[in-house]
Amino acid sequence: MHAQKFEINRRAIPSDATESLWRAQDGWPIRRIDWQGAKDPRGSLLFLPGRGDHYEKYLETLAYFASLGWRVTSIDWRGQGVSGRLLDDPHVGHIDDFSTWIADLRHFWGIWKAETLGPHVVLAHSMGGHLAMRALVEKAFDPVAVALSAPMLGIQTGGLPLSLNHAFAKLMCMIGRAETPAWKVSEKPLSPMNVRGNILTGDKDRYEDELAWWTLRPEVKLGPPSWHWIERAIASIRSLDEPGKLEAVKTPVLLMATTADQLVSTPRVIKDSKRLPHSETLIFGKEAAHELLRETDAVRDQCIEHIQIFLDQYAPVK
Repeated sequence: MHAQKFEINRRAIPSDATESLWRAQDGWPIRRIDWQGAKDPRGSLLFLPGRGDHYEKYLETLAYFASLGWRVTSIDWRGQGVSGRLLDDPHVGHIDDFSTWIADLRHFWGIWKAETLGPHVVLAHSMGGHLAMRALVEKAFDPVAVALSAPMLGIQTGGLPLSLNHAFAKLMCMIGRAETPAWKVSEKPLSPMNVRGNILTGDKDRYEDELAWWTLRPEVKLGPPSWHWIERAIASIRSLDEPGKLEAVKTPVLLMATTADQLVSTPRVIKDSKRLPHSETLIFGKEAAHELLRETDAVRDQCIEHIQIFLDQYAPVK
């Protein structure tokens, strides 16, 4: 199987997609986008984006799976995109605790699953991949298959133990820096904006799609995370270390990653894949950066092809 060639205007909402707001249990506004897809869809796919992301970045991939007959949905996480910011400074990424996102996902999944046809599958990127894994562990949702792009199962720590990074983040919160950005710009400390594109993708045009959306819809732009976000992220990552948690996940999981990733820990992705009873991996090298679904065609096509094969196996056409 080869991924079909598919082109859309990546800087415009497709005419067959619908944007709307959904309310979490506490009334918080969560933005969503939906493709109704075929009259008789082959199933329903939920896409979960990464930290600082907004669903506009992934229109190409979402529309592609809709063209295959999936009923596709994506959401902006609380505090990101157009799902309501959490601090006075709207450009600082923040959350009280990752369990809040799990609660939002649990509630959304219950409603979305009831209103859509199965089989129900999940595709997630980076932080969305971490939250998907936690949701599987905590039984917050029950997809028949999950595909993860560069999942944040671990983070790059500059060679230092994760526990030391955690201790430093806790210290920064204790001295009153909890709601201040952990670094100035870009996606990681000491990384200027002019190299941000190289950290994310080798495809210049796809990278510039995001910048174009910042102009078209300035409200979707989000900057670095707060120190509290960093502390809670590490705590959430470490929570999956507990023996038996990943081993109890029965859902088939496809994990895609790259050894050149400068943001998440690919060794941790590989290690955790071996703890999962039903996992497959697709590992790239220097040809790929963090955003695999927004990479050059040579990389992205491989990802799309593997996802299709994976879903055809575990969520076949009825």
